[in-house]
Amino acid sequence: MPAPATNCGDGGDAVILHFDLDAFYAAVAARDDPSLRGVPLAIAGRGRRSVVLTASYEARPFGVRSALPLYKALAACPQLVVVPPDFAKYKAASEAVFAILADGALAVEGLSLDEAFVAISADDLDSAVAWAARVRLRVRHDVGLTISAGVAAGKMVAKIASDSCKPDGLAVVAPGTEAAFLAPLPVARLWGIGPKTQARLETAGIRTIGDVAALSDADAFGLFGRWGREARALAQGIDDRLVDPARERKSISTEETFEYDVRDEFRVIALLREQAEELARDLQARDLRGATIGIKVKRSDFTIVGRQTSVGVPTNDAGEIFAAALHCWQRSEMAGTPIRLLGTRVATLTEGVARELSLFGQLPRE
Repeated sequence: MPAPATNCGDGGDAVILHFDLDAFYAAVAARDDPSLRGVPLAIAGRGRRSVVLTASYEARPFGVRSALPLYKALAACPQLVVVPPDFAKYKAASEAVFAILADGALAVEGLSLDEAFVAISADDLDSAVAWAARVRLRVRHDVGLTISAGVAAGKMVAKIASDSCKPDGLAVVAPGTEAAFLAPLPVARLWGIGPKTQARLETAGIRTIGDVAALSDADAFGLFGRWGREARALAQGIDDRLVDPARERKSISTEETFEYDVRDEFRVIALLREQAEELARDLQARDLRGATIGIKVKRSDFTIVGRQTSVGVPTNDAGEIFAAALHCWQRSEMAGTPIRLLGTRVATLTEGVARELSLFGQLPRE
């Protein structure tokens, strides 16, 4: 059984740390190939429609960022070195780092392969900072990567702190100083603020986190609705959310963007089968099963069509995932339509569910 969510433990008060590997995919590539060190580097596929997965810090002054189309990245930085992704290496490096994070921690909440919250029991802030420094040294020595860390009493402040000191930094926000640390930061740094909300807040004259912290009850409700008090509390540095090692992964997915639009239904069906096999391997490795299976189809005009269905018993069987995905494809009525992207998703995940029925040959339930 995983440990319960916790911010506390015997031997001292709990401190929360946020760790984030620096330019993770690019750093792994440069670690394993010295010729890539110190050069503008992007991790991306080779296709015409590939996007940047990670950019090295040397590439970022040119405007190269994650999710930027590769052709735009190359136009902005003609000397950019492009390396294809190697997910097996990333997984191995991530597992090594998480083993270091777990050594002596009360709880570790993984957010992704390269990012986690950690709760530790510390007698004082200095001992927590020393613990974070030891982790950073171990990651550098044992895994060959750099990792940035933020130390605070709450999750949001710890994450913002680690973001503020990247790359390869350690930032500390002492208890009682959270509001002062947050106040001058742009309002977009506050958790839950997306581009649309940011634009609306700036129209109302709210530009910094400190502006949110100073809102009255009425103004907070008017700007954020029922989330107003929580948003203001976060802006004031009040955050009692726990580090939760049992946080459920809600779904897994895989998708492919085609170099040229695809109309051939046989190719679509073949890719659905490949994606089902990939997802099945991932689920089986994590001892997970899913009860909801869906597909995402992006047309050549960038409009997106999604379909999903439920199966009677959660599954991690490639054949059953494929059958459900194919059923969704048939329901989409997209045959013959030029598409640029196809994805498959498995959701409503459960752990260690015994198989009682075989759904082979049956249509999934709607």
